[in-house]
Amino acid sequence: MLANAETFYLTGEPLGFAALEAIGHAATRPKACEMGMGRIGAARKVIADRLASGLPVYGSNTGVGSMKDKLWTVDDLMEFNHNLVRAHHFGTGEPFSLPIVRKAMAIRINTALSGYSGCSPELVGAFLALLERDVVPVVRRHGSMGCADIGLMGQVASVLTGEGEAYFQGERLPAAVALSRAGLQPFRMQPRDALAALSVNAIAHAAAADVTREAAKAIRNLMVTGLLSSLALGASSDPWRVAARLSGHGEALAGRWFSAQAASCAWPKPSAIHDPLSLRMTAQVFGACLDTLMNAAERIVEATAQTDDNPVVIDEYVMASGGSLPLSTALYVEAAQTGFAHLARNVLNRCVLLSNGVRRNLPVNLVAPGEAATGFGPLVKLAVELYMRIQSLALPISAQSIVVAGGLEEEATFLPLIVERMESQVRDLRQLAALEGMLSAQAIDLAGDTPEGVAAVAYARVRTVTEFYRKDRLLSAEIEALDRDLACPDALASFAAAAPMDDFDAFFALA
Repeated sequence: MLANAETFYLTGEPLGFAALEAIGHAATRPKACEMGMGRIGAARKVIADRLASGLPVYGSNTGVGSMKDKLWTVDDLMEFNHNLVRAHHFGTGEPFSLPIVRKAMAIRINTALSGYSGCSPELVGAFLALLERDVVPVVRRHGSMGCADIGLMGQVASVLTGEGEAYFQGERLPAAVALSRAGLQPFRMQPRDALAALSVNAIAHAAAADVTREAAKAIRNLMVTGLLSSLALGASSDPWRVAARLSGHGEALAGRWFSAQAASCAWPKPSAIHDPLSLRMTAQVFGACLDTLMNAAERIVEATAQTDDNPVVIDEYVMASGGSLPLSTALYVEAAQTGFAHLARNVLNRCVLLSNGVRRNLPVNLVAPGEAATGFGPLVKLAVELYMRIQSLALPISAQSIVVAGGLEEEATFLPLIVERMESQVRDLRQLAALEGMLSAQAIDLAGDTPEGVAAVAYARVRTVTEFYRKDRLLSAEIEALDRDLACPDALASFAAAAPMDDFDAFFALA
């Protein structure tokens, strides 16, 4: 039970990353605002009146999908709505994390509070009770085409009714047992409630919010290791100043950040008249990533307050809706994935420059003078593979037409799969940051540089985990340890404190 948590009122307005993180980690106790509950009650009356008159309401007194023309009798309605939940518990695979499922439940409540869903106030109360007592449904991640997460939300709805599985007090239990231990009773789905609990994209949007925030953290780390490698390679800081002055949006933001860090320390004299593009266009590559990621994140925040039910209640009419297709969100996220592919190649290029011995008279493979060693050359092959993994996951998959449900459904976004691919990209980007940091620290030591500012913070973290390379040694464990260290909250906090990006850090709740 979240008895000691602060109360957070869901109002139907967009949920920012700070609110989602607090809800996801059970640091706040969500409540529904009174005005929102009033809107829910008004829309519910429209549904109830229509059902009482015997008129069809999709998914309430009719079947769904290819069974849309099957009209159920009053005597069958409760059983139909209960069985509708059972029919949509078909997800498989590894479960989503508990924070993602908590966020999803809050998003479902929040979108209902706009007053267009037509669900009962009791359904919202049942969702709130799960969050209040911290009963978290087990939601296996495979089961959505991205046009309403019915196979995913079905696992949440099942727990409401006392079926399926849920986590309670750290233990994975049958739902009925979890509810009982939490002092809750199974919820009896009323007409319209079953479909309202199922036919939304709350899981996909919660998972998308989670991975975009993780991507923001990875990009912040890569900006730091990119600065470190640019220092080691003796890159000119002039192109960053130009980007800060002449560019817009993400490019200008990246240019200002890089040029500010270079100006705050004794930046080495450029080691060439004209740098390779991987150094000269750092601001452009990072800027594009910042832009596309922010666009995706802003769209996800908007979606936390937008009704994606079908049907909906508008102006006292029940209307069919196509809002269950989150195509804009999917396209924005896919654009960010393409940006990650460019960023990965940019990092790879700097890793190659560090190891091939053409800048600042650095030795080939960063082998220390007088040592008989192979050095870091083989390590670049791992960087190549990581880049290729990230690149291979950037191919758009949302433009697929899959015909199911008697031809009624032929559009799909595959947003949950897109999110899963981005999760893999972010993991690989983090490891690229570890490789770049390891190579940069070796080059800095060989060049005799003394890092300052955030570069010094990053250098110290690298050297705490991995020592100067003299003799050939096993590197796998070191790489993984450095990956974990750079991705930990303490590292992010130290980087943000030394070199803030105020608006970006605040938006993603990173500081």
